[in-house]
Amino acid sequence: MLPSQALLPTVVFALTALQALASDTFIAAVYEHAVILPDPTEEPVSPEDALALMNKNMDVLERAIREAAQKGAHIIVTPEDGIYGWRFTRESVYPYLEDIPDPVVNWIPCTDPSRFGPAPVQERLSCMARNNSIYVAANIGDKKPCNSSDPKCPSDGRYHYNTDVVFDSQGKLVARYHKYNLFLGEDHFNYPKEPEAVTFETPFGKFGIFTCFDILFYEPAVVLVSKMQVDTVLFPTAWMNFLPFLTAVEFHSAWAMGMRVNVLAANTHNTSMEMTGSGIYAPAGARAYSYNMETEDGHLLIAELDAHPRLSPASPPAVSWNSYALSVERFSQNDNEFTGIIFEDPFTFTELTKPVGNLTVCQKDLCCHLSYKMAEKRDDEVYVLGVLDDLHVVEGQYYLQICTLLKCLSTNLSTCGQPVETAQTNFEMFSLSGTFGTSYVFPEVLYSGVQLAPGEFEVM
Repeated sequence: MLPSQALLPTVVFALTALQALASDTFIAAVYEHAVILPDPTEEPVSPEDALALMNKNMDVLERAIREAAQKGAHIIVTPEDGIYGWRFTRESVYPYLEDIPDPVVNWIPCTDPSRFGPAPVQERLSCMARNNSIYVAANIGDKKPCNSSDPKCPSDGRYHYNTDVVFDSQGKLVARYHKYNLFLGEDHFNYPKEPEAVTFETPFGKFGIFTCFDILFYEPAVVLVSKMQVDTVLFPTAWMNFLPFLTAVEFHSAWAMGMRVNVLAANTHNTSMEMTGSGIYAPAGARAYSYNMETEDGHLLIAELDAHPRLSPASPPAVSWNSYALSVERFSQNDNEFTGIIFEDPFTFTELTKPVGNLTVCQKDLCCHLSYKMAEKRDDEVYVLGVLDDLHVVEGQYYLQICTLLKCLSTNLSTCGQPVETAQTNFEMFSLSGTFGTSYVFPEVLYSGVQLAPGEFEVM
């Protein structure tokens, strides 16, 4: 046994080595994948056929992972449903599921594939990470047995989970996340009994992970940022774009800005379902993004990010979103106010009737204030200031507070809130603020063609 004095230099050396591995920046990658889908069926296919379909998708993902690693990426995120697709019943999804252990087991599937039973998907993902020396985040399905002593146990005796996994550059399983907020049509999956806040440490920052619909809820999304203090969020998603405020690139970029973290958003690509829009986002704006409704191709994005964005000089300061709006005198209700529907939610609108103005419109506790100046007031276009302060209950329940400046589809006010593809009015300036009841506010700008215009708006 070495004397205690001899241990000290070894410990110091180890700490020095760890510090040397840490980095102020890192290279991130996301891959938007045109998923090869299974044939729709209510009957389960054989495990061999299920694996054959998944291997086809993993062949594509492996090429993207290899390319990202060759270009210097330290981590890559792949989409939700990116390995087996969708179109499942509870029975038909079962052959695609594997038993995914808790990462505390310290497991490298690539070198010990049968430790927890058959796990060919985890083995291959682990080897992709290990062989390319890159962290790999992917979305697969987890299965867990249960019995009658569990009052929530499904009748078939098992839980199914929509699950994200992360393998480090050695191929070790370092994160497992079970999606908590399931979207419409995900009845082949169960949600965990408690929401999970999953994080893991890397030499280039602290990471958290959740899936698609989760981003609209306090748990796990806000918890990871505010309580767990992650630097970067990994976000596998299968996002369908809905105008005007649930469009992938704009919303995910705005979420990164509002939360002051990096977001690596990897979307599935399916134009028939309006699934597209992936990006690498920092608090100061998008570093790389893609939105493609023209072709059916997958797309790899790579960009450099600050490992600790809150500490970066480039990171914008925290914003008090309601300070300006609170100082504005609330106008009394006027004859220009009316109601319109966006995504089945009842907005209160007021029309911009003059080329220059200051307007306020309120609903419940939220008041939205707009200062604007048009270069010219056109007779063939109508713009409105809108407000929503209500519980959204269409595909799930989450509370929304929204201030919006939007163009109506026509000069008929009944069309306000319907999707619009073109706009001709030139605004020399506009400033929009609200008396929001939360510090988590996401600023978005939508332009014709649903494209992000980085650098053309400022958060003040």
